[in-house]
Amino acid sequence: MKSNRPFLVMAVMALCIAINQNATAQFGSIESIEYDPVNERFLVSNGNNIQIADGNGNAAGQFGTEPKANYGMEVKGNALFTIINGGIIRAFDLTSGVQVSTLTIPGTNFLNGMASNGENLIWVTDFGAKKIYEIDFTNMISPQYTEIVSNTITTPNGICYDSDNDRLVFVNWGNGAKIKAVSLPDYNVTTLVENAGVNNIDGIDNDAYGNFYISSWAPTAKITKYNNDFSVSEEITVLGMSSPADICYAQEIDTLAIPNSGNQTVKYVGFETPSSIKETAENPFAFSCYPNPVTDKSVLYFKLKNASVVRIEILDSSGRSVGLLVEDNFGATTHKVVIGELDLSAGIYMWRISDGAASYVMPFVK
Repeated sequence: MKSNRPFLVMAVMALCIAINQNATAQFGSIESIEYDPVNERFLVSNGNNIQIADGNGNAAGQFGTEPKANYGMEVKGNALFTIINGGIIRAFDLTSGVQVSTLTIPGTNFLNGMASNGENLIWVTDFGAKKIYEIDFTNMISPQYTEIVSNTITTPNGICYDSDNDRLVFVNWGNGAKIKAVSLPDYNVTTLVENAGVNNIDGIDNDAYGNFYISSWAPTAKITKYNNDFSVSEEITVLGMSSPADICYAQEIDTLAIPNSGNQTVKYVGFETPSSIKETAENPFAFSCYPNPVTDKSVLYFKLKNASVVRIEILDSSGRSVGLLVEDNFGATTHKVVIGELDLSAGIYMWRISDGAASYVMPFVK
């Protein structure tokens, strides 16, 4: 269910219950992010510690005094599960930060991605050994693990649980990266997307409506959204991304959180959208801005029939160009561009989108 409270208010509330209020808050080794619905906040794996991220994506205090997470994390119940170097998986109480479970899987190479069914099971990928493990945490004192995939062939990275289809979906590293699935009844591995058109896919998560989101590093940092059967994709451009890592879709607040390992930042994408976006002769890009007046979370929407270089600039009320938002190659699909903070005085402005063959101008209010 969606929360009706603004995320910024929730983040402020979360700060009030931060376990270590006096810790120096810095992002220095971002790899993963998870939403904590118990305390309404995001938690960031940060190497030697776990940081709380506020509503603007800034480090806002340390979670606990000892907990750490080097790679993937997962919230299950009232516990945060983390992957630590050396094939170690630990769980910490979300409110107190106290360790409540630990497990070492011998012979692993590089445990990386993590998923859960929200009940008793956790799954982790072994990036180096190309394996997937299933861990039963019914007994938190003595969890049991099983190797369910002995060779993924490709290099597994992020992973998520798909309850609608009783499967795991995992993404892979490398050129022409694939998206694969593991059927949970028989642990059979199949390929969902033979070539996602991107390289080095890092993270994956799903929303409450059956859609999936992946983060990739090359040829440019990108988020791609897929429908439930992976037959339709949509590119989401978030300005300021750099090597986006293990993403999290917080279903409770319909927000995608993106940890950027390249520049140690956190970006958020909200998914409240306009009711309709229509292509017309006057608006060949089906271009739209929502919400308008704009905020740092406003999103530009547009569609392309053919791949092209798209330029989106800002004009003042007299039609003079006062800023360039983005100029980049975009594929033939639907796109979202998160605006972020605009360095503009309050007033009326215009977006101008062009691709060399056509252009369209739309007013907006700052």
